[in-house]
Amino acid sequence: MRDYTNPVPKGKHRVSATAVLQKVPLFSQLSPADLQRVTAVAREKFYPKNSVILFEDDPGDALFVVVSGQVKVVLIGEDGREVILSVLGQGQFFGEMSLIDDEPRSAHVIAMEDANLVVLRREDFEAILTQTPAIALALLREMSRRLRRADEKVGSLVLLDVHGRVARLLLEMAEEEGGERITRRLTHHTIAQMIGSSRETVSRTMRDLVEKGHIEVNRKDMVIRDRAALEQAAGRG
Repeated sequence: MRDYTNPVPKGKHRVSATAVLQKVPLFSQLSPADLQRVTAVAREKFYPKNSVILFEDDPGDALFVVVSGQVKVVLIGEDGREVILSVLGQGQFFGEMSLIDDEPRSAHVIAMEDANLVVLRREDFEAILTQTPAIALALLREMSRRLRRADEKVGSLVLLDVHGRVARLLLEMAEEEGGERITRRLTHHTIAQMIGSSRETVSRTMRDLVEKGHIEVNRKDMVIRDRAALEQAAGRG
């Protein structure tokens, strides 16, 4: 079993794990007493930028929740090329599949920036599930949502051009944040790895979206200005 006990280094910004867990759909409906049971067995661990959190084929012995920072879930080919399956930020979680089916990890997870994570080991998570069935229902809902997203991604790779794939990705990221603003920090290279394109093509597409007024790009975030246009490009209109 991996060691998940490394504490957050001194001087690093700390975020209340309880405050984050309260906002995670998996735990948001818990009573204060049930939430306390979760935080009592949770362990916080720090991962510096570019460090590997999980390797593909590792044993699936823990669930992870992002407290701060960003991580990417990736497949890495024999030639070193990366395909990014998802980018996860504060309040999102990973590692649940292996806990349920007892199979090895299906992808690598790498810290895109310094990241603090809450880790729940298998035996602790299974005990919590037994005591709190509401978590099991929330987990099923989240897995269903991710399966639908995976189906949509496969469809977009087959049916949409790069413009449509970028539009769909931007809409999905905005929806995950509950509005028209995207605060997740993604480079054009990362977006290209997520949609199966080149950085140059993504850069041209992003410039075109800005020039047409469909999106606004600032130093800290992106804002969707013409949702209807993006919906149409993404095949949703």
